[in-house]
Amino acid sequence: MTKWPDLDYLSWRETCSALHLYLQVAGKYRLAHTPWLNHSWNATFYVTPIGLVSSPIPDGPGIEILFDLREHKVVGTCGNGRRESFDLGPMTVAEFHARFVQLISDLGGTPTFNKQPNEVPNPVPFAEDDRDRPYDREAVQRFHQALIAIDKVFNRFRTSFLGKSSPVHLFWGSFDLALTRFSGRRAPLHPGGIPSLPDDVAQEAYDREVSSAGFWPGGNGIDYPAFYAYAYPAPAGYRAASVQPDAAFWHEGLSEFIFPYDAVQSAADPDEALMAFLVSTYEAAADLGRWDRDLLECAHGKPRQVRTPDAALITSTPSVGDEKVEREDGPSKGRYRLVVDGVEAEMTYSRASDGLIIIDHTEVPAALRGRKVGERLVREAIEDARRDGVEIIPLCPFAKAQIGRHSEWQDVLRR
Repeated sequence: MTKWPDLDYLSWRETCSALHLYLQVAGKYRLAHTPWLNHSWNATFYVTPIGLVSSPIPDGPGIEILFDLREHKVVGTCGNGRRESFDLGPMTVAEFHARFVQLISDLGGTPTFNKQPNEVPNPVPFAEDDRDRPYDREAVQRFHQALIAIDKVFNRFRTSFLGKSSPVHLFWGSFDLALTRFSGRRAPLHPGGIPSLPDDVAQEAYDREVSSAGFWPGGNGIDYPAFYAYAYPAPAGYRAASVQPDAAFWHEGLSEFIFPYDAVQSAADPDEALMAFLVSTYEAAADLGRWDRDLLECAHGKPRQVRTPDAALITSTPSVGDEKVEREDGPSKGRYRLVVDGVEAEMTYSRASDGLIIIDHTEVPAALRGRKVGERLVREAIEDARRDGVEIIPLCPFAKAQIGRHSEWQDVLRR
């Protein structure tokens, strides 16, 4: 199991702020010399076992920038084999900027780029920022170790989606490692208004419906490292959706779900705790937003196992029909379960009173997707509610979406 390091944002906040600005310097150079790719994907950095790296930048002989967070250096390499570097350590942003400009010049590049920070409070032009900045090497290494652990889970989560999906990449503007899924539908024009971010950039970034998740080391309205998830546009009922694990919550100020890093790091299985957050927040967005999940999703990828094409599954997979939906009903909680080919799907509920149940979660394994298993679970609950004279509150996004699609089921809803 990957070791997840302790992260205390307040203890390295100044170093974190400095590293953020240093990445902005390099990121703005990358942005200035790379053709635009949808959603600003041309400007991001990627996690490596060494640190954070750009892809080759088409400037001069072709230049790649690496922030080596193990040896604490900025390293530039280019297509003619030349390599230049300088040390990361206590310095001003102005000093970093000057060293970076010299590095690009020495590599045969053209160090022209926008030299004003973005998405930070009270921005000061890089060349004029003369405030001394500390550099906590151990904190930077812990941050890098966390990024490696997070990147692994994010990339595993990415394998279960067949639709358009972003790479796992670090945005130097907001300083977050992020992953985004797309429904395939256009979104309404974003209103803009994000501080220190041009409206046209925000509007281009959100011109399609998205479910996005990511990680901040701290800042951005919270003074601790945390994972976040949001949808744009946020479908009705999204903020009230039941998400996992229990430590995840809706942050009114940020209008996003937040899951503190400490809750992941201290979990019995940190990878699975984070995966539960990623899956449940995505499912809330997809179900409430009525994404075509059968078309967009697949099982998580595994090494050396080619995904079976949908056409082959359709011809080889028996339909669900004769299997019986079972109900386990207790005094305060219960569930519906359906086992198909040895794989179990379930829908859980809580009993609020003798005449009211609350459906709180539906879990359909990837192996059963596309076979209307979840729909059968909801239908069974509807039929039981009618028979027993019980009303239903569907807090589960999947159940809520299913009932919303079937007007004939809505007679049992609590109004």
